[in-house]
Amino acid sequence: MDAKHKVGADVASVRAETGDVLLEVRDLKTYFFVGKDVYKAVDGVTFTIHERETFALVGESGSGKSVTAASILQIVPNPPGRIVGGEIMFAGEDLLKRDDDQMRSIRGRSISMIFQEPMTSLNPVFRIGDQIAEAVLLHQDSGRQNGGQRKRQAMEQAIAMLDAVGIPDPARRARDYPHQLSGGMRQRAMIAMALVCQPKMLIADEPTSALDVTIQAQILDLLHQMQDEFHTAILLITHDFGVVAENAHSVGVMYAGQMVETAGVDNIFAEPLHPYTQGLLASIPRMDGDEARLHVITGTVPNAARFPDGCRFAPRCPMRTRRCAEQMPELTQIQKGHFVRCHAVGGGDV
Repeated sequence: MDAKHKVGADVASVRAETGDVLLEVRDLKTYFFVGKDVYKAVDGVTFTIHERETFALVGESGSGKSVTAASILQIVPNPPGRIVGGEIMFAGEDLLKRDDDQMRSIRGRSISMIFQEPMTSLNPVFRIGDQIAEAVLLHQDSGRQNGGQRKRQAMEQAIAMLDAVGIPDPARRARDYPHQLSGGMRQRAMIAMALVCQPKMLIADEPTSALDVTIQAQILDLLHQMQDEFHTAILLITHDFGVVAENAHSVGVMYAGQMVETAGVDNIFAEPLHPYTQGLLASIPRMDGDEARLHVITGTVPNAARFPDGCRFAPRCPMRTRRCAEQMPELTQIQKGHFVRCHAVGGGDV
């Protein structure tokens, strides 16, 4: 293995070699203040996404994946949530220094998001085409066009985008309301809305978990096609390692509000280093295995208001030592581009 380096200057040198960094999240902290308790939903998360890259964020429910995405777009409900530290560098600028008006101009135009359940994101009382056209009218320059011309052109773009995402008879479907579309069609409409302004980055939060398997494959294939056409980077939030294997270039594994391992997708599957990552992968059913029972990670994710003092995975970890219970491990580079937060792997313990 290469010499081990802590996150900081050495990470910067690795990024400089790869180039084309689009999003860089540095030591992000988003807490929820409820009564006297402080819930550290995201607590020092660091990762990088390059142009045209698909970066998968994985972990159990409650690990902080969706709050990380909401923090990037600054849509964390306040109160009780608040970003209390870190940087979110997008195209060289810190989004945390942007005011509300500036962020509204970024959402949808530069960074778009697809949510898990489109029925909670699409307005039930407006037609699909009007909702997509509204995104065009909100974010694109009007030039010298009058209001009627702008609306007609926006609707033409909406219909063209519905066609691009594979919705049959898009002109007719543009006049439909969300409840008149199937689940797969609604998700396609959400993708059309997210991509109509050709954003640099797309955040997809569990975009296929509410769909059946065949529709899942179609939606993921569609995201690939759109990525190739518009050169969009994708932050893919999922708990499904099958989706990760087929779609991601790089992977970040989150646990209890922290990033515990990041690497290229091949490295994560060939040589997972953190015990939590190993446990997640061991829990996947295998067609070529002869195990009678699936692997189980014992215990539960700790309460975000009462994290243990040392390693947050230590109470569930088969490799834990006394040091693990007393000292928080730092995110450490083990190989080029492969970072792990574990004393047993990066801190010298065996």
